[in-house]
Amino acid sequence: MTKLDYYEVLSVERTSSQEEIKGAYRKSAMKYHPDKNPDNKEAEEKFKLCSEAYEVLSDPDKRARYDRYGHEGLRGGQDFHSYTNINDIFSAFGDIFGGAGGGGGSFFDDIFGGGFGSSRRSQGPRQERGSDLKIRMPLTLEEIATGIEKKVKIKRMASCDVCDGTGAKAGTTPQTCPTCNGMGQVQQMRRSFIGQTISISECPECGGTGKIIREKCTSCYGEGIKQREETVTVNIPAGVESGQYLSLRGKGNTGRRGGLEGDLLVIFEEKPHLLFKRSGDTIIHELLISYPDAVLGAKIEVPTLYGTEKIGIKAGSIPGETIRLSGKGLPNVNSSRKGEQLVILNIFIPKQVNSQEKDILQKMKTMENINPSHKSSKQEKEYFEKIRNLFE
Repeated sequence: MTKLDYYEVLSVERTSSQEEIKGAYRKSAMKYHPDKNPDNKEAEEKFKLCSEAYEVLSDPDKRARYDRYGHEGLRGGQDFHSYTNINDIFSAFGDIFGGAGGGGGSFFDDIFGGGFGSSRRSQGPRQERGSDLKIRMPLTLEEIATGIEKKVKIKRMASCDVCDGTGAKAGTTPQTCPTCNGMGQVQQMRRSFIGQTISISECPECGGTGKIIREKCTSCYGEGIKQREETVTVNIPAGVESGQYLSLRGKGNTGRRGGLEGDLLVIFEEKPHLLFKRSGDTIIHELLISYPDAVLGAKIEVPTLYGTEKIGIKAGSIPGETIRLSGKGLPNVNSSRKGEQLVILNIFIPKQVNSQEKDILQKMKTMENINPSHKSSKQEKEYFEKIRNLFE
């Protein structure tokens, strides 16, 4: 059975950040949870599939393997369909649902009141993750054929060098928030007819950081980050295609006040080429040859992405014939195998000729092996004559 694409399962883009993937998973898990869909096998299967997708996409190594090789690159991974208890899934994702499996109760116990005394685990101070950056990198076919290292200048928000990213004025330090005691969260307990519920929310005093800045850094105005221009080295593998991208971890914007760094997404764009067209790993080149070369045959030098190659044109070649050059195409990005180059023959027709060339062409028109009318069969000639007489 063909597995669904994990990005489609969570309704996210392939360039989505970890925070976006986490939010999408949380939304899907809430929607398909069995407590909200009793006796609904389809919802339960979707719930498990969402958890399977998140288990892969939330792990940088697994996500990289999946982006490159698809489901085949994940053999030997955890199978979520082997769970017998829905709450087993949440024990693996306590960082998202806050306490699932950690305090003896499920995340959904707190929502639906099934815990009666269970409490959710405190997440601790929030570390803001900086946003991802995206740049487009145009590449020639020659660069794609061999792979290349490129240096690019980017502007990104980085840790303030004056306050070391704390946001506090030099000589001062951030203070522990008195409202949440440095936890970054506040809890509220309520009782209702469905039982006891506990809600955890971001501390309104410190914004979830657990710290209060009394005197702000005069360089970054308390943000802990400043815009900076940096040079980044990008190692581009051979064989990439337009639309594919490379994710450079930690090269995006830095989060405020010691937050985490986002990623830099380098999206590849293939430049049009004067001599070649591309179809996957195959390179296509149209070769114009003269009429005499097509009739008599010839040895002709043709361009490739790796230099020139001499090929043989057999006598009697016609337009559209193809000569294949093995190993002269592009490398496959997932292997070391190279594609081929197709040389498609076409006959060169001059738009202008001089008087001497014109005389030669006029003589050729009367030659038996040159003029195709001389090669017509008796039936073809009789039919042509019949048609001509009809319209005279």
